[in-house]
Amino acid sequence: MNDTIDLIRRYYAAFNRGDWKGMLDLLDENVHHDVNQGGRETGRDRFAAFLERMNTSYSEALKNVVVMANEAGDRAAAEYVVHGEYKATDDGLPLAQGQSYVLPGGAFFEVRNGRIARVTNYYNLEDWLAQVRRVEVD
Repeated sequence: MNDTIDLIRRYYAAFNRGDWKGMLDLLDENVHHDVNQGGRETGRDRFAAFLERMNTSYSEALKNVVVMANEAGDRAAAEYVVHGEYKATDDGLPLAQGQSYVLPGGAFFEVRNGRIARVTNYYNLEDWLAQVRRVEVD
């Protein structure tokens, strides 16, 4: 359990540093990534492409990260608050104008052989959309 909590904390510490290689090193080669309110992508290469796209459109830091794991250490969850800036328009989403946003989020993890085998992310998309659209009407 403690090793899993440490693994997830290292994953988020790498995220907050913008250390995409460090994040990828913690993932299983065939990691399943359940994108928030989207589909499932499989593989470290697909996860790397996702990180690249996210890095282009968003600048984010996760604060108040809390990590929990089951006793066996094969399942974990994290809760956090995303502090971000929408810096370049993401496909199918509103026009980016440097809007800032703050919203709660969370993730569920499956851990296998000391690596993250599944990441399922969640945040309230409607809340995010309301925050970035406020700027459009101002």
